[in-house]
Amino acid sequence: MESKFVSRRSFIEKAALTAGFTTLGAGGLFGKPDVPQISKGQLPREVWIATISQQGMSAETPEKMVQSILAVLEKSIVYHPDVICLPEVFMFTYIRSRMTLPEEAALSGELLKEFTAFAQTNHCYLICPILTHENGKTYNAAVVIDRQGNRIGEYRKMYLPDDELAAGLTPGPMQPPVFNADFGIFGIQICYDINWEQGWKSLRQQGAEIVFWPSAFAGGQMIHTKAWENKYIVVSSTRENSKICDISGEVVAQTGIWDRNLICAPVNLEKVFLHTWPFVRRFDEIKAKYGRKVRIINYHEEQWSVIESLSPDVRVKDILTEFELRTHEQLIHDSGKANLSMRD
Repeated sequence: MESKFVSRRSFIEKAALTAGFTTLGAGGLFGKPDVPQISKGQLPREVWIATISQQGMSAETPEKMVQSILAVLEKSIVYHPDVICLPEVFMFTYIRSRMTLPEEAALSGELLKEFTAFAQTNHCYLICPILTHENGKTYNAAVVIDRQGNRIGEYRKMYLPDDELAAGLTPGPMQPPVFNADFGIFGIQICYDINWEQGWKSLRQQGAEIVFWPSAFAGGQMIHTKAWENKYIVVSSTRENSKICDISGEVVAQTGIWDRNLICAPVNLEKVFLHTWPFVRRFDEIKAKYGRKVRIINYHEEQWSVIESLSPDVRVKDILTEFELRTHEQLIHDSGKANLSMRD
């Protein structure tokens, strides 16, 4: 009787001989993914995200900067965004007037009212970075406002650069909170936090599906890396370029020459990130059963795969169970335990 076990090497060799390497997809042997066409209509867990870039903006006062930012936000209304992210301490960036830290903290609270009103009027969540003050301490923070205009919590920047410490700001708690929105679970990191893994990993462990990153600088490839390492959407909002990155680290949308200060785009949270091997052996069965209801994207050089539901009646967790698949995180966890046990 032929063994049911098929090695990774023999499976790849058989696939190559049967179909020819050119049929591996648009990426072929060059590492780019093959991307099937998406069926029309709204995705099952579609979230519209808007993010702001402060590039090229300036104002005399914080009040005038707020009005400029609100003018940009008005342009997003046509997309009916579910959530909008603003840049780090944007009220006091690129302005000509100078204020003390206590004055900025006090004014932040007053100007925040403009954004609670915007969120309520336009029925969206807002990530609004400001300075907050409590028990004699001032924090570089991001306040979360819900669709009703309620302030539901805040994240306080965990790691501060030397100049912020010297100015009198206080680092936030080492355990970042997550926020439960009607579209999913999200968390926040701010600027300098990107240099430490703890906060990003903690958010994933708490179930975050999106992490917003208000910042003074653009971040570049670090944004992509945080997304694929942690398997969640990462949204930056900065004084330079801003972007939305999918769980694969690929850019969904970004600001630039033609979209300088605002982008708004949908993401689908009903997807899962896998290590391609050994689960690729079941992909043809999944395609045969679900057809256009499911999209599988293979990243050949990285040996990643993303399974995404395109239908409201299909959930990826059910596909994992039905076809005995494990997420990338679960596979690596299990493999690590197996290797450790063999060393004992």
